[in-house]
Amino acid sequence: MKGEEKSISSSEAEQLTVETAIANLQQKSDLGARYYAAWWLGKFRVKEPAAIDALLMALEDESDRAPDGGYPLRRNAARALGKLGDKRAVPPLICCLEFPDFYVREASAQALETLDDTSCVPYLIQILEGGVEAAQFVPGKPHLVQPYEAVIEALGTLGATEATPLIQPFIEHPVDKVKYAAARAMYQLTQEAQYGDILIQALSGEDLQLRRSALMDLAAMGYLPAGEAIADTLAENSMKLIALKGLLETNLQANTSALSEDNIKIMDLMDSLL
Repeated sequence: MKGEEKSISSSEAEQLTVETAIANLQQKSDLGARYYAAWWLGKFRVKEPAAIDALLMALEDESDRAPDGGYPLRRNAARALGKLGDKRAVPPLICCLEFPDFYVREASAQALETLDDTSCVPYLIQILEGGVEAAQFVPGKPHLVQPYEAVIEALGTLGATEATPLIQPFIEHPVDKVKYAAARAMYQLTQEAQYGDILIQALSGEDLQLRRSALMDLAAMGYLPAGEAIADTLAENSMKLIALKGLLETNLQANTSALSEDNIKIMDLMDSLL
């Protein structure tokens, strides 16, 4: 996960129960236990009201600080709240879009995308209003001044067509992942093939990580013309299968009618990779 400072072992995860995870998150003395508990509650989709309440409290934590000045527990709490689907988290997560920690802002934008509540759209749009010119790296940091990739992806998923004039210029952004996010969102908002084709071209790039990123973007878009290009991409078959499965599922969710010829082709491509 982006911005993560700590790893979580399987043995630590196995020792938790719902009750102990909530209790660990509520106590103040063991910061590591709180961090792991927030992760665990999201990982195992614990939707009990007490878990949501504890995560909302953790979203205001001031005690768990990383060496870089960041807020690891807040980041994990935001990620977990995005996975649990409780709309009570929307207003606090919107507030987090202005928090000083870049990774808290990023995790909050990603969480708002998954919570599927369009009340956050005006706040996400505000982040883009400075334009591409403002989307520069923070001096001495490995990230831009704002989590543009996460914000743009959220706007695309949420169907924020009013954001298209602000998103479209990011197609020319020098950071490839931001450019891909813009292409993904623009396709979702306009259904214009030119934006899907940008990501098909990205599948032939030299960087494996960027090819993987393009695979996932195409899957999220449900862009069926990308099927053969995904199957032919120089990447692990497991990644290509995940992308093709996502491509098929996204398309079927948008079109609930019987399987089309294109959908059947995607299934054939999946079979060829097994």
